[in-house]
Amino acid sequence: MKYTRNREGKPAGAHARPPGSRKASTRLGVIAATVATLLFAIPVGSAVADPKPSLKALSKQAEELHTQIETLSEQYNGQREKLKTAKKAVEAAQKTLATSESDFAAKRAKASLLAQNAYMNGGLGHSLTFSSSDDPESFLDRAATTDALEHQQGVEVNLVTAAREAAERARTSAKTRIDEVQKIVDGLDTKRDKITKLVAKVESSLFKRAIGEAGRPGSRAVRVNLPVIGAGKAAIAARWALTQQLKPYVWGAEGPSSYDCSGLVMAAYQRVGISLPHYTGDQWTAGRHISKEELRAGDLVFFYGDLHHVGIYIGGGMMVHAPQTGDVVRIASIARRPFAGAVRIAD
Repeated sequence: MKYTRNREGKPAGAHARPPGSRKASTRLGVIAATVATLLFAIPVGSAVADPKPSLKALSKQAEELHTQIETLSEQYNGQREKLKTAKKAVEAAQKTLATSESDFAAKRAKASLLAQNAYMNGGLGHSLTFSSSDDPESFLDRAATTDALEHQQGVEVNLVTAAREAAERARTSAKTRIDEVQKIVDGLDTKRDKITKLVAKVESSLFKRAIGEAGRPGSRAVRVNLPVIGAGKAAIAARWALTQQLKPYVWGAEGPSSYDCSGLVMAAYQRVGISLPHYTGDQWTAGRHISKEELRAGDLVFFYGDLHHVGIYIGGGMMVHAPQTGDVVRIASIARRPFAGAVRIAD
């Protein structure tokens, strides 16, 4: 089949473009390119991605959370003291009540005997006894004495009864106070646990961001610059210890070119004017013992049952320490060794 050619030299039977189609094609190409650019610019999985917080923002957030924990801890300690007082009040009231009940039982028994005696010798029997008595005056004296005893015993029973009731009220009141304070303590415990978990999460993010491309602490020894939260002596000591990274471990060394574990701790605290002995056993008793949940930068962390290893906590579950012969001062996770306890030397 033959084709005739049009003016432009193209076969007449071919799909010729209508007038203006070239401009339309150009516009479509521009639109397609624009859409593609937008698609590449928009993060996958989120219309608008939240910007990652800066290290400074994360540090500030962690510091604020630590402040909240300290505040809650002091409130917790205060309420625990109130709880102890309430419990002592219950114990005291219980003892008073037990004494009162014993006294009450004895006096009630005595009063019962007096009442029985009065009943047996009272009324008509009393008159007959009086009329048949050889010494009426002596009988009257005895009767008066018996009446006086009965009255006195009645008064004593009433007093003991009142004391017993007061002790019971005190015990009930103290128990109510215990329940109230216990609720407050439990509530503070719950709040503290939540904030502690949040701190761990924030510090984890903070340290992951800070470590970045430097590699994971605990593998190949690398110098890692981490932000240490806090402005007190403990935080300053921890910051200084970080500057000693990559210096070799030498048994018995305390700087400045090499350290063993307790030597690094001693040197770090010397920088802030605190003298510590060069021995883990003595460092263990040099401050206040704290739980793992209370750890803050600068606290000493001890490992193994005989406390033969110590490091300086820097936050985020990490410590800086002088590990062992053949190694260097480095950062490591406190989870890598059997944790024995922690000591706070300074705030």
